[in-house]
Amino acid sequence: MSERLPVGSPAPEFTLTAADGSTVSLAELTQQGKVIVYFYPAASTPGCTREACDFRDNLASLAGEGYAVVGISPDSPAKIAKFVEKEGLTFPLLSDEDHAVAEAYGAWGEKKNYGKVYEGLIRSTFVVGQDGNLELAQYNVRATGHVAKLRRDLGLD
Repeated sequence: MSERLPVGSPAPEFTLTAADGSTVSLAELTQQGKVIVYFYPAASTPGCTREACDFRDNLASLAGEGYAVVGISPDSPAKIAKFVEKEGLTFPLLSDEDHAVAEAYGAWGEKKNYGKVYEGLIRSTFVVGQDGNLELAQYNVRATGHVAKLRRDLGLD
């Protein structure tokens, strides 16, 4: 199981492939301001769709507060591209097929679902400051209502 990251620690750097085939790096994103990095298990599943659409619907207000949003999953770029198109998502979704980035963030590990134990992605959200350090680290977040809770936690409401 991956080790969880404490607030104040350096955020692990990444460069991943986006749904459109381009590459996106954390370093590029933090040059623009703070970055909300969220990990979700699988594109086009009910909870992940709800969470992604919630971020989409709050994107303008988050951007107005100086936050960029990027989502990361172990899905292939092709699967993510279909998800982006179907849901009209307007922020980058990145592919972490070998889950190395999720592991670096402590967002990959043992999960339990309906009594079954397995390794998988742990729905998690991080806020990375312009200095590259973690300002917030939340593990095992709920898809429903997560963005509203995140906004409260960041003092935006």
